[in-house]
Amino acid sequence: MGKRLSQTWQQFRQLFSASETAEKGFETVKAVLEAANTVKDKGGSLEILKPVLQNSSSLLDVLCSPMAQVVGAGLPFVGLGIALLKFAREVTKQDPSLEDCVLIVSQAAYLESTKEILKLYPNYNWDAKPDFIKAAEKQLQKLDEVELDYSQVITCFHKSKLAETFNQVLITRLAAANISPGQAQLLTQRIAWNTHRYIIEAWIKAGDVVKNVIQPSFGDWQREQQKFQSIDDYLEKHIAKKPYELVFDEKFAFKDIYVSTKAKPVDGNGKVDEEKDSFNLEIWAKTILWKPDNLEQVMFIQGGPGRGKSVFCRMFAYAVWRQFHPLWTPILIRLRDIDTFESQLENTIKAKLKFCFIQGDPNWINNPNTRFLFILDGFDELHIETRNNLKLGDFIKQVASFQKECKDNGEMGHRVIITGRSMALQGIPDLPRNLERVEIVEMDEQLQQEWLNKWEAVQTDKGKTAAFEQFLHSDKCPDEVKKLAQEPLLLYLLAAMYRDGKLDIEKLEQASDNRTAKIIIYQEAVNWVLTKQRSEPDGTDLNIGLTKQKPEDLKRILTEAAVCVVQSGGEFASMSMLEARLQDDEAAKALIEKAKEKLGDEALKTALAAFYIRPAEKQEGGVEFFHKSFGEFLFAERLKARLKDWTRYYDTDEGRQAIISEASMNWEIYDLLGYGGLTWEILDYLMGLLTESQDFPWVELFKRLDRFYSKWCQGKFIDTAEETLPQKKLRQLQRYGITGLGQRQVDVYAGLNVMILLLELNRYAQGRDDLKEEIVFYPSGKPTENAWTTQLHRMINYSDGLELGNFTNIVIPFLSGADLSGADLNGVNLSGAELNGVNLSSADLSGADLSSTDFIGANLTGANLSGTNLIGAYFSNANLNGADLSGANLNGADLGGANLSGADLRGANFSGADLCSASLSGTNLSRADLISADLIDADLSSADLSRVDLGGANLSGANLSGANLSGANLSGADLSDDFWGDIKWNEKTNWENVRGLETAVNVPEALKQQLNLNS
Repeated sequence: MGKRLSQTWQQFRQLFSASETAEKGFETVKAVLEAANTVKDKGGSLEILKPVLQNSSSLLDVLCSPMAQVVGAGLPFVGLGIALLKFAREVTKQDPSLEDCVLIVSQAAYLESTKEILKLYPNYNWDAKPDFIKAAEKQLQKLDEVELDYSQVITCFHKSKLAETFNQVLITRLAAANISPGQAQLLTQRIAWNTHRYIIEAWIKAGDVVKNVIQPSFGDWQREQQKFQSIDDYLEKHIAKKPYELVFDEKFAFKDIYVSTKAKPVDGNGKVDEEKDSFNLEIWAKTILWKPDNLEQVMFIQGGPGRGKSVFCRMFAYAVWRQFHPLWTPILIRLRDIDTFESQLENTIKAKLKFCFIQGDPNWINNPNTRFLFILDGFDELHIETRNNLKLGDFIKQVASFQKECKDNGEMGHRVIITGRSMALQGIPDLPRNLERVEIVEMDEQLQQEWLNKWEAVQTDKGKTAAFEQFLHSDKCPDEVKKLAQEPLLLYLLAAMYRDGKLDIEKLEQASDNRTAKIIIYQEAVNWVLTKQRSEPDGTDLNIGLTKQKPEDLKRILTEAAVCVVQSGGEFASMSMLEARLQDDEAAKALIEKAKEKLGDEALKTALAAFYIRPAEKQEGGVEFFHKSFGEFLFAERLKARLKDWTRYYDTDEGRQAIISEASMNWEIYDLLGYGGLTWEILDYLMGLLTESQDFPWVELFKRLDRFYSKWCQGKFIDTAEETLPQKKLRQLQRYGITGLGQRQVDVYAGLNVMILLLELNRYAQGRDDLKEEIVFYPSGKPTENAWTTQLHRMINYSDGLELGNFTNIVIPFLSGADLSGADLNGVNLSGAELNGVNLSSADLSGADLSSTDFIGANLTGANLSGTNLIGAYFSNANLNGADLSGANLNGADLGGANLSGADLRGANFSGADLCSASLSGTNLSRADLISADLIDADLSSADLSRVDLGGANLSGANLSGANLSGANLSGADLSDDFWGDIKWNEKTNWENVRGLETAVNVPEALKQQLNLNS
């Protein structure tokens, strides 16, 4: 058992022949403060230091002084501690003991840490009433009973019993200054964590005094000190400046217009819980940080484009630094910047961050004196499939595994926040359970008004700001625009264009829906940027010879830049790639040459570096878009232009000829679409752009794309002796440093992307009477009467042969409403797919993995689903009339409202399934497992329920008229309730050999009498 602190202090005092009893009160504090001040100005002396020991019970007596003297005077408490140790050595002519060193240094370091942390709060009033000071003095007396746990104090102070006791003294003192309990607890925790660095500083500065007493070595202490300095450097360089970065090319910073973001929880099925109230996202995240009881949960923030995810990350990282460090040290990483993905998250982070506190410490992830909050921004911007075969789902699971390890390993304890677009998660099966998912919601009226107030504060023309606000709330502003103005990015674009007189109100008034309005806003924003007056610091007008004369040519350059950036992974692209893609565009080349005459070799980069484009941080001579949405929209514009060109024909004596030949179009498809999977956002922009034109030749486009798709399915573009189109595209990508792809990957991406376009054309056409007969896309080929079609099955196998799950990840999110009737999908893996409204009538899905698949409203009439895995699938309102579900696993599936009339459900497992209001009339459920299934108000009339296990099922209100219940098990089943009423049956209901009715719940009295259950 170690010595008590009071014993050690008394022994130390005796070295100076001090009295045994310390005098309390002002003289105690005065002695310590005067000694510290003398050390600061002149160094220590024996005469100055004696009163410290004669009149104090510990150095912590200082905490009972007016705190302004501690915080504001800049007193060197570590220096005071070292002076005491040195004079102890001088008096005794020998090294101080381990107890002396730990006792003095820990108190001095704690006071130093207190000074440094509390001075971060200059507006706090630290004055306290004398009565409260007495409470702090009483708490100080408890130090007499504290045992010195030397090893723990030296290696990890904040975990020591000494730290707990010091913290209690400080909390009592802070309460005397009217600091709230929660804030006092946070401050003391920060101070305790911060103390270790000053203990290390003391060991180093004490030098010879402690070298024979304290381990580890002097070199180890220096490395530890360098680690803390490296963390400080990182925070100053990469976190401190984030709020002060300028918004695009404006004169104000993000902090000037930032407002807190709100969010709602996301349930286990990935759906936003709209019934719950929205909450402040920053407060939510801080609360999780502060409460360690759910350390295994990853803070998972999702949201659509322009909702403010990245701005939240930079602002929250800054807030954590100012309010929590070193209790939590924020590490902000844009996932788009990561090149190397290792098998473990900590190794990926280490490969990315080239800082001493990581690279110089092999044990950095397990160091108990540092605890990190890793903020990983933009999981949707990872392009990892093309780098080292690590899929997005694998990365998410890697993050989840790391967070769980942080809970299980007491030396880690780190936290992870990861953000990105929710659409990127579609198609990822079996998401980890430890994701605390929330989704950023639209700005409410209060937040929007707060933003407008901040916007007004940074504008010179207050009148225009007021006019814009009036416009947003007026009847003149379309509802679609009001809706879009609830998204931070679009609200900024609207406000900035209105300010500059570039917002076309008449166009917005003509918008028919949100998508159209959003397209108009982006189009107007592009035009605004292209004609915006921009000058260099030397007064050079960048518009002269560029945007003023040829804005359409600069727009052409911008759209090609978007192609480069999207194909490079949605992050950044090399300038050489952009210039190469513009070689065949004479107008663009002429514009570049004209710019070079005026601005030199960097002309193109200079012309682009205005609003949408900035120099890439990672790549010399590269560019990236300020916001991912800009690149996606402009890529869609480029794609729209080519789609339109593919539909153009001219008349000849031999008939109509396509302006773009089939061979040229085939290459352009590979050139534009052979890089990776299309995203929902790009497709949404594209369809919005295409539908702008009332007379767009949809049928012509469909026919040409459908012809390409058919040939692709036959392998026409890759099975040739000449240079293939996939090979040509691959060589182009590799020329500009885009690696990780092979010919087959390029071929798969081109074909699947065309399939996605055809699916979208089909979905659009089915909503128009004039197109729905002419545009019908069959991904698996047109169904035949006597055989299943196999085309889609072969393409799924082809895609998944390169990387398992390829088809699911790329195409499944777009299959909603597709016609897969008659398709052979035997044994395919479509787990987690959204197949809402898909026509799967007569399709063969036997043996397929369809767990957690969403079939809401799908047509599965006559489909073969025998033996399928349908655990957790959603069949609400789906049509399963005549489907074969024999032997299928429907454990926990949602079949509420589904039409199962005539379906074969023999031996199916319905344990826990939701069959509320489902139509099961005439179905064969023989030997099916319906344990705990929800059959409230289900239609089971004439159903074959022989030998079915209905134990614990809820049958309230169910219709059992004519049903065959011979040998069925009803143990614990609920047959009635107040809302749905009794089950329904008639004289044709077969109750022969029914088991378990004696334990069934709420058996109707009439049924008891009919079956003689009352005797």
